[in-house]
Amino acid sequence: MVGGNPKHDAYGFRYWSTPMVEYIHTGDLGRFQGFIASLTKFCFLIAGPEYVSQIAGETINPRKVLPSAYKQVAIRLTIFFVGGALGVGICCYYNDPLLVEAINGGAPGAGASAYTVAMKNLGINVLPHIVNVLLVTSSFSAGNSYTYCSSRALYGMALEGKAFKIFAYCNKDGVPIFAILVSLCWGCLAYLQLGKQASVVLDWIVNLVTASQLINFMVILTTFLFFRKAYDVQVGDRSKLPFKGWGQPYVSYYAFFMTFCMVWVQGYTVFLPGNWSVESFLFSYLMIFIDIGLYIFWKVYKRTSFVKPEDADITTGLAEVEAHERYLAAIEATTPKKKHRWWEKIGYLLFST
Repeated sequence: MVGGNPKHDAYGFRYWSTPMVEYIHTGDLGRFQGFIASLTKFCFLIAGPEYVSQIAGETINPRKVLPSAYKQVAIRLTIFFVGGALGVGICCYYNDPLLVEAINGGAPGAGASAYTVAMKNLGINVLPHIVNVLLVTSSFSAGNSYTYCSSRALYGMALEGKAFKIFAYCNKDGVPIFAILVSLCWGCLAYLQLGKQASVVLDWIVNLVTASQLINFMVILTTFLFFRKAYDVQVGDRSKLPFKGWGQPYVSYYAFFMTFCMVWVQGYTVFLPGNWSVESFLFSYLMIFIDIGLYIFWKVYKRTSFVKPEDADITTGLAEVEAHERYLAAIEATTPKKKHRWWEKIGYLLFST
């Protein structure tokens, strides 16, 4: 940025000459569509923070540990996502010929990465190979995370009778082996690249995951709002809660509205003249109809009814949890506290949960 590269090119903010890029159309409409396209990609990339809650059942003291983890998520997202977007905008222009060629040609691995293109433009030939290695490790880490979360979700559904009982089976080490095997099968979607360009397949998977993720957030928000209502009716005193979000419930209402809009907007390009594609439509909107169908089927088949706030069970197991917390507090009170150095605190803030 200031000339410390092999070409000694102090490019600074050279690529910020176009504040809002046009997409599909020109003028204000094109710039708005460019914003929507970026927002859709962001909806795909933001997946993950809510997975922190899934480790609650396997955490020693979740009501103490998880609030700290939730707070760190906001800091990490700001640093890595916002910082990454800022960095890529500084390093590479949006219509760089190498970038456009890599995307249109379905370049594998990190070949279509703006960072890789920036490295090539600056003559740093070894860094793209390092990025590919890091991409493999990142994919492995993400695969572990998603396999864990999906298998535990399937395992929990089986325990509640909402999935086949076989998925509730655990081996002698307590691992839901069949739930994990089914979760791993989704990795076979990667073989779609053998029949189409990698970029096309990636777009399909991105659309599918984006729709699923947005629906997931809507369900989380709905669950929280109903829990809050039940808590207000039955308890009322929120000071006893281990974690309280800012601006609630209005922030949740806003998030639900925006998420609902993005569920329908994220695949809108398929309806534009000349863009119709059955594959794109299915990968963008199929999950919506599947989820609605499953919800209706369960309501009709099980004849379940809506639970009133005053009848919702929000206290089962609470006495055991509080007793466990008192036991842990007694142990902590007799254990000497370790003092952490400033760099250890920064590392804990960035990388620890």
